[in-house]
Order: sequence, then C-alpha cells, then structure tokens
Amino acid sequence: MNQRDDVTRLLQLSADGDAKAVDDLLPLVYDELHGLARRLLSSEARQPTLGTVDLVHEAYLKLVDQTRVSWQGRGHFLAVAAMAMRRVVVDRARRRKRVKRGGGDVHLPLDENVDVMSEEKADEVVLLDLTLDRLAEFDPRAARIVECRYFAGLSVEETAQALDCSPITVKRSWRSAKSWLRKEMFGPDSPA
Repeated sequence: MNQRDDVTRLLQLSADGDAKAVDDLLPLVYDELHGLARRLLSSEARQPTLGTVDLVHEAYLKLVDQTRVSWQGRGHFLAVAAMAMRRVVVDRARRRKRVKRGGGDVHLPLDENVDVMSEEKADEVVLLDLTLDRLAEFDPRAARIVECRYFAGLSVEETAQALDCSPITVKRSWRSAKSWLRKEMFGPDSPA
C-alpha cells in the first residue's frame, strides 16, 4: 500500500472516530501541509501574521475536528485544508483589526513570529473573505478554486485533483474569479 492509499484509509478511519488514525495521519500529511502553508505565507504582499508551523498546526486541528466530513481521499483533504488555512488566516486578520481598534484581548505570540500584518493587509484579507463568500453564493466551485490556489497555494493540477475537475476548468474559473473579485473589491475600474 502506498502513502496516498494510507492517507485515504486513515482519513476514512478518522471520520469514523478512530483517534489513533488521527495521530497516525499527521506524519503522513505534515510535509504537504507545511508546503501549502509555506507557499501561502511566502508572499511578501500577504505579510503573514503567523509562522508556517503555527498555520499547519492550527489548520490541522480544524481538519481533524471535522466530525461530519466523509473524506473522499487525499485531494478532498487538500481542498478542506485550503478552507482551514483560509479560516486561520482570516481569523488572524480579524483579530489584528480588533486589536488595532483597541478591542479584544492582546495576543502574545509563543514564538518569535511577531504579528506583522499591516492594518491595510488585514482589511484586504477580511474584504477578500467576505467577497469570496459572495462569489460562493453563485459559483461555489470558483470560490473553492480561489481557496485552493490563493489560500493553500495549490497548483492548477493539484487544485483540479482536489476538486475533481479538469485543469482547463481550474484555469478558466481561476481567471474569471480573480477578475470578478478584483472588480468587487476595488471597483469596476480596477485592472483585470
């Protein structure tokens, strides 16, 4: 049995409530989740609010807490991982905005990764999240493609596998979703 089959088997067992399967799963998916997190946080424009390891751990905790998910395999897991990473990044941006306004508890990081997200970037992440929710209302697949490509840094091929569609569909939806999001977020005169 290869590693992909092991991941699929462990995902199914964890969905059935097998706690040992959850423990056995992390070593098999850690490097892949770490790579996704590193790609997400590597963009200077995104100015990360947390380190790669923190993002992996927070997203993994959200993933294994999915009691209602009937895992369809590794690709499905990666798509849900993209959603979990989106939630973590958006939650951090919202927390950053709350602290900047003087509300909420002050978060003291446990490591050397200081919260460096600017208020402008926090606003942009929260706006993207809200706009992506609106996109999902009329084109759920396009919204999932944006999650996979932007928040998890998946390639076109990885996104196609995760969402069980063709790479051409991913490319087409990615292009139109980016254009729609830009116009919704920054106005009709924003460059396409």
